[in-house]
Amino acid sequence: MLGKLPQGKDENVLVGFDKADDAGVYRLSASLALVQTVDFFTPIVDDPYTFGEIAAANSLSDVYAMGGKPLSALSIVAYPAKGDLETLEQILQGGFAKMQEAGCAVLGGHSVADDEIKFGYAVTGTIDPSRILTNSGARPGDALILTKRLGTGVIGTAIKHGKASEESIAAAVDSMRTLNRRACEIMVAFSGEHPGAVHSVTDVTGFGLIGHAREMALGSRVTIEIDSKKVEPLPGALEAIRNAQVPGGLNNNREFASCSVSLAANIAPEIETLLYDPQTSGGLLISLLAAHAPALESALRAAGVPASTIGRVLDRGEHPIVVV
Repeated sequence: MLGKLPQGKDENVLVGFDKADDAGVYRLSASLALVQTVDFFTPIVDDPYTFGEIAAANSLSDVYAMGGKPLSALSIVAYPAKGDLETLEQILQGGFAKMQEAGCAVLGGHSVADDEIKFGYAVTGTIDPSRILTNSGARPGDALILTKRLGTGVIGTAIKHGKASEESIAAAVDSMRTLNRRACEIMVAFSGEHPGAVHSVTDVTGFGLIGHAREMALGSRVTIEIDSKKVEPLPGALEAIRNAQVPGGLNNNREFASCSVSLAANIAPEIETLLYDPQTSGGLLISLLAAHAPALESALRAAGVPASTIGRVLDRGEHPIVVV
């Protein structure tokens, strides 16, 4: 709907809503720009403190996807007027702890009475205007690195239905509340050591890997090839899919984006489904010179980031996305 609004003419808007990018960027000076984003959602786990952690990590992710550094945040709360205030306090405490981990100051926020709980943050960060990483810079010949495993959506659905194993719950929760901070810092440092090596970045969240790769492909005017054998699922994710624990958002993603995808005949149905799974606080998808991909993947893994090279960038073909 934002695309139907008239575009502004402020020359300091370096990344606006016309880009379908992860966050907005506004230039303050030749060497300083603001990165701004907002995200909030309903509970996806039962524990309120953990929900607060996950909501904060998810809200921060778009700043990291631009290569920025988060500075401050404002909380967004929707909570039942007669709800348990101790539960709300635990949500806020979890979010605050994660913001502290990120070095991001919580300045306040706004709340409304609502029967359905919702929580998140509006986050402001900074970046050098000359070092912005957008989702529209991928180039043919690039390799693609993904910094987290997939499956939080289907595991979350299995949790709701009491059909998730303790191992899968623990793995999904750990992934969701892990900041993309370390991955971003390593990527930015690597880009500084190898100028021009990193071309494009996005984070994989609600539209799933296919949806966010599609945005990168369309914005960059390329075709993205995903190697299905290299995509790593979280423990229990494929089992959840086989047990029909599929969230509605996954089906929406498939319905919207499948027309953009060329799928090899030998792809297992559960793998194809996983590629559309909406992620909460998912990883970064990094497009960079193929020659540098092994070194960046190695550096990420050495820091405990479960990164893997999952594909490559091709000249624009018939479809924006090819899955092999």
